Amino acid sequence: MHVLVGAAAAVSLAASSLWEHPGLWAIAGAIVFVAFYVRAVIGFGSGLISVALLTLFFPIKEVVPVVLLLDLLGSVLLGAYDFREIHWPELGWLVPGSLLGLLVGAFILADSDAQDLTRFLGVFILAYVAYATLLKPERLPRLSLPWGVPLGTFGGIIGSLYGGGGPPIVAYLQMRHLDKRAFRATFQGIALTDNIVRGLMYFFLALLTGPLALGFLALAPASLLGLWAGNHLHLRINQKLFLRATLVVLAIVGIKYLV
Repeated sequence: MHVLVGAAAAVSLAASSLWEHPGLWAIAGAIVFVAFYVRAVIGFGSGLISVALLTLFFPIKEVVPVVLLLDLLGSVLLGAYDFREIHWPELGWLVPGSLLGLLVGAFILADSDAQDLTRFLGVFILAYVAYATLLKPERLPRLSLPWGVPLGTFGGIIGSLYGGGGPPIVAYLQMRHLDKRAFRATFQGIALTDNIVRGLMYFFLALLTGPLALGFLALAPASLLGLWAGNHLHLRINQKLFLRATLVVLAIVGIKYLV
């Protein structure tokens, strides 16, 4: 592994580079498969897993735009598959908050060191996980719809800074007590908004290039296979197991932000 990581320093996620390094292409494909398997099972987490592992082998400035395109693909496909399950009232509050948060996050990123916010996010996530675990997720208090604005804003800020604002939105949707299909479907709606806005930002900042778009196409089959396999498990697990799986992934995210 150490040799692969060292050799990968000069390897790009552009398709031409992947074709020249089939071993790394296979590793990247395996990472993407696992990430999108998790995404299909619980509705989120693909960005965190993909970025955390792909950056061991490829430059982060290339990983983030490619993962954005993969996440966009996942959001569109899962959103279309679960379209009838989307809870539009939640999105009516989450989307405006998320758009505001993406804007605020861009200013924070430009004008300050976001490390303190990273730690705060880690503490917030772990505190929520501990609270939900002690209370049991199915017994969490029910939030009113307007809570979608501040939690959507928080999620947008995090999305702008770190490429994924899932945790605050996951907490909101859990406390709206949506069933697993509605949770996954509604999350795709807010994720799609985030993906489109960030995609436009990356395009205008020249972070999203033609060669990286081809790299996305090279990894897209792995994400499709992960979504297909994960969806089979999603349809079979019960609601209680689904809720606990989301808390496990949130705990991993919280620890990552603290570390």
